[in-house]
Amino acid sequence: MGLAGERSPASGGGFSENGKFSYGYASSRGKRSSMEDFYETRVDGVDGETVGLFGVFDGHGGARAAEFVKQNLFTNLIRHPKFFSDTKSAIAETYTHTDSELLKADTSHHRDAGSTASTAILVGDRLVVANVGDSRAVICRGGDAIAVSRDHKPDQTDERQRIEEAGGFVMWAGTWRVGGILAVSRAFGDKLLKQYVVADPEIKEEVVDSSLEFLILASDGLWDVVTNEEAVAMVKPILDSEQAAKQLLAEASQRGSSDNITCVVVRFLEQSNGMGRATNDQAS
Repeated sequence: MGLAGERSPASGGGFSENGKFSYGYASSRGKRSSMEDFYETRVDGVDGETVGLFGVFDGHGGARAAEFVKQNLFTNLIRHPKFFSDTKSAIAETYTHTDSELLKADTSHHRDAGSTASTAILVGDRLVVANVGDSRAVICRGGDAIAVSRDHKPDQTDERQRIEEAGGFVMWAGTWRVGGILAVSRAFGDKLLKQYVVADPEIKEEVVDSSLEFLILASDGLWDVVTNEEAVAMVKPILDSEQAAKQLLAEASQRGSSDNITCVVVRFLEQSNGMGRATNDQAS
């Protein structure tokens, strides 16, 4: 699972064995000639506990960095000794470690490649969201759309300050760019800009309770043309998570998104009505 190479969207989904959540994904290269988006949807048993691992990885400068992060980030994370006891530290350290592995593995000197990562880890009654770059995580809680990640853009005051203090610069070149090159201020890879473009995630933890309805992870191919509130309103009536992800992708395409588009939807089933579980069982 993870790469949609054709114009027709790749999609799929399932639900956790413990019946607590369903998930769905849809991914398409859209109007682009190449596909640099990857995604991961995993439900693993770790030390006897059901864990959900979901991610969207939007590559730039080619697909190799995004593919590497997709293949290694979650595998590294669930092996971390503090995965359960200190999940936030485990995530932060794993992001940094995986970035270091990518930089060592990337022997190409011809073109810099990098990737965003917007990830969500479900452990017990905790939803831990981590983000690097401009893919985005949005939840629906109590009917409201709430962004649980921040897009990392070079013109943000704190990001610009961090870059300049490291000896870099931000300039306008069609949009604000680090060194006049890169339109995100944090990413995996990007060896030539690594001093300024870090892979340090911003991490937010949410409690999974009766008010938490669903989560959307998506690349900027969605968010460039659909607001957080619009995305939540579209997903809310669609109990099947795969169908919800496909609807978001179709809407972004219809609105003229010029980028690859990847959407992951995770619905918390204990808060759904009886139809919700039945619908997702049938879809899996």
